[in-house]
This record gives sequence, structure tokens and C-alpha cells, in this order.
Amino acid sequence: MVAGTLREVWVVDAVRTPCGRYGGALSGVRPDDLAAHVVRALVGRSPALDPARVDEVVLGTANGAGEDNRNVGRMAALLAGLPVSVPGSTVNRLCASGLEAVVQAYRAVAVGDASLVVAGGVESMSRAPFTMEKPDRAFPAAPPRVHSTALGWRQVNAAMDPAWTVSLGEGAELVADRHGIDRAAQDRFALESHRRAAAAWRAGAHAAEVVAVPGVELERDEPIRDDGDTASLARLRPAFRDEGGTVTAGNSSPLSDGAAALLLADEAGVAATGREPLARVTATAVTALEPQYFGLGPVRAVRRALERAGRGFDALGVVELNEAFAAQVLGCLAELPELDPALVNPRGGAIAVGHPLGASGARLAGAVAHQLAAAGSGVGVASLCVGVGQGQALVLER
Repeated sequence: MVAGTLREVWVVDAVRTPCGRYGGALSGVRPDDLAAHVVRALVGRSPALDPARVDEVVLGTANGAGEDNRNVGRMAALLAGLPVSVPGSTVNRLCASGLEAVVQAYRAVAVGDASLVVAGGVESMSRAPFTMEKPDRAFPAAPPRVHSTALGWRQVNAAMDPAWTVSLGEGAELVADRHGIDRAAQDRFALESHRRAAAAWRAGAHAAEVVAVPGVELERDEPIRDDGDTASLARLRPAFRDEGGTVTAGNSSPLSDGAAALLLADEAGVAATGREPLARVTATAVTALEPQYFGLGPVRAVRRALERAGRGFDALGVVELNEAFAAQVLGCLAELPELDPALVNPRGGAIAVGHPLGASGARLAGAVAHQLAAAGSGVGVASLCVGVGQGQALVLER
């Protein structure tokens, strides 16, 4: 490769599990087994590919404290039956961990450090362990404080500005305050997410990407509700503010379990698979802002990624924008007036599908790739907000 040039990087294929509810159908499956399943399924869908040609497995996870065993990327590669010569690594950018894994793989292939990389993410929020601080002396008299690692802040550094360390739900409330997004608008958005998700499953839109988990009876994303209506959503109590709250369990993404993986390759790697790629990666971006306004992270990230790709909003055919909260997505749309809301999450979003933190970014990237392949051409973006105030975006083209 000539110094200063980058290789083109292709998404050859992408798979994911159905998303499970917290404590639901996937709660009995370890996260390393979930990850191994999508890695095994992904590689197996390219029968011409010698698994030893895979240069690395890179997975994202937002936890890592439990059965994912710190380096779930390496664990999954071994459990998936890949040759022991295939290395594995794990990255963490909280909610965008799966997308960060894809970005890391893209960079490795683009600069010539790799030719074929499996990238994705996994999270079992159901099985996330409880943790506690070590005592500062022997035989403490007080009982230990126990923290759930499933979601949110824990063991916060006292030097952190308290304005930054609000709960994720309160952060969504702050976005709603800033843009005057009322409860009714959030509930309507959530209901539409469920409607689109259910319709996509009925139409078979996920047939090309979803791989069932062996031994688990789960035919589609478990959180989707077919019977929701605005009246039932309106009866839910605000979850984060006692007075004047607008964010509820119904207009927020649920705690979830799941895994996703993509196969990224250069020209030689594509040839080794014998496949026609789904799409090509053309740009990435990551940005940051005040931690309490994390929900607006995609705004600058999407703009920057499109600028780097040399594309305008008028070129877009599909956008997968993670629905951490309805208020958060509506806030992003308010700050991205050039973006046609009809292009955003056409098959429903995380409010209906689920948000297994480490897997979501890979799920979104795979969804964009498959939709571009189905359309035959176009430009798409996958983007997520990130707790503690970041945003990340990926541009794909076909």
C-alpha cells in the first residue's frame, strides 16, 4: 500500500440475534455465548472463507464485569470455534461500544493492518453482575454498598461535577426541557417505533440479518408490543421526576439482551469470502458535549461524518438513530432540521426493538448495510448517543 493512501473497506455481511427483554428469553444465555453465536453464524454464512483468514475479532461491551470476562472478543472467538490463531479484543464506548468496534475494524482494514475483521458487540443486561467497593480496612462494621452494573453511573468520583452525573433518564428530561418536547409527543414517537418494528417483522424485513439463538424460543425482538396505544402509554407514571416528568418506561428503551456482528474486509478479503458486499464504509465521526446532554450527541457526530464523506443530508436514504429515549431522538431531530424524520428508523428503533448496550451500535450499522443492499444503492448513517456526553456516527454507501 502506498504511504498516505487508505484501502476501501466493505461490509461483507452482518447478523444479529433478536433482542430479548430484561429477564426474558435470552436471560439464560451467557453474554460470551451470545457473542460466540453471532461470530460463528457470521463466519459460517461465507462458506468459501477459511476462518483462519480472519485477522481479528473486535467486540464492544458496556459492562465486562461478569461472564463477558473482560475480553469478550477473545472469549467469543474461542467459543465460536475459530482457530486459536485468531486474536480478539474488546472495546467500550458505553452505548456506542458496538459501533466503536466497527470503527476500530474499519481503521485496521483501511490502513492495511488487517484484511478481514469480525466486529460487533454484545450485552446481557439481565446477567450483569452486582459489584461493591473493596473495604478500606479489615473487618468493616458497616455492610457493603452493592451496585447493579446493568446500567448507569456507579462508584462516582466525588470530583465529578454533580451536573454531569444525573441519571440517564434525567438527562432525557433535560433534553425535553431544552426543546419543549412534551409527554404526548414522546408517547406518539414511542408508539410509532413499535408500529414500525412490528410491521417490519411481519414483512420479513429482518430475514437477511437475524439469526435465532439455539435452544431459545424467540422468533422476533421481544420488547415489541403490538397492542400499545396512546391511552395505555399515557397511564404510565414518569420514571425520573416526581413533578412535571415526561420520560416514562413507555417512551424509553428497555433493558435488553442481544448480540450483533459484521464482517469487514478490503478487496482481497472480499474475494476470499466469495460474497458480494452489502455496503462500503466511507466516513466515521465521534464528538463530545456536556455529559448531562448526552442525548444530543448524534447531532454533531452525524454532521461531521457526512462532511467527511462529502455528502449532504439530501443524499441520505436511511438513518438508524438509536432510540435511547423518545425525548433524546426528538431533540436530535430538532437540532437536525435538514434530516427528514421519515428516513429515521424505518423499521422501528430501540424503544421497541431493545437496547442491549454493547450490541446496539453494531445492530444499527448492520441494519443500514442490509437496507442499502436491499435498495441496491444509496447512502446511510448509523448513529448513537453515548452516556457521559458523546456521539458517534458511521456513514455507509452502496
